[in-house]
Amino acid sequence: MPLSSFHPIIESWFRRRFGSPTDVQTRSWPVIAAGGPVLIAAPTGSGKTLAAFLACIDALFKQALACELEDRTQVLYVSPLKALSNDVQKNLQQPLTEIGEAALAAGLLMPELRVTVRTGDTPVWDRQQMLRRPPHILITTPESLYLLLTAERSRKILRDVRTVIVDE
Repeated sequence: MPLSSFHPIIESWFRRRFGSPTDVQTRSWPVIAAGGPVLIAAPTGSGKTLAAFLACIDALFKQALACELEDRTQVLYVSPLKALSNDVQKNLQQPLTEIGEAALAAGLLMPELRVTVRTGDTPVWDRQQMLRRPPHILITTPESLYLLLTAERSRKILRDVRTVIVDE
């Protein structure tokens, strides 16, 4: 899937930030966009995280522009470590902010694409907010995913998940 398959704002953002996609990214994106299963095994620094997320971000971005983005979780990222969960959130926030700013500069108003981390340390108030207004992208650990799946109210926010990313 060439970069030209992404929304022009996302394509332009990617080219400014990274130049051209890595082999891992170009080979992964078409399968992810088609909804197929993908196993990405590549060295550190090969662009795996963005390979996994960019097609998802593009789909959410296009929904937002079409005024079809609902308050529901569509992407679930399962991290083996709580610390990694927070890093992934930070690493996603920057591209989402930059893409949102590029959209605004192009005259496009769109809702924020929300990313939330849910771990054992998540305060009760934040957990309640997540149930009231689910994030579009949820980052969690296996232990917290178990808790989400076993509690009826929490389980409801997972019913619309389209993409599950499981990190090593």
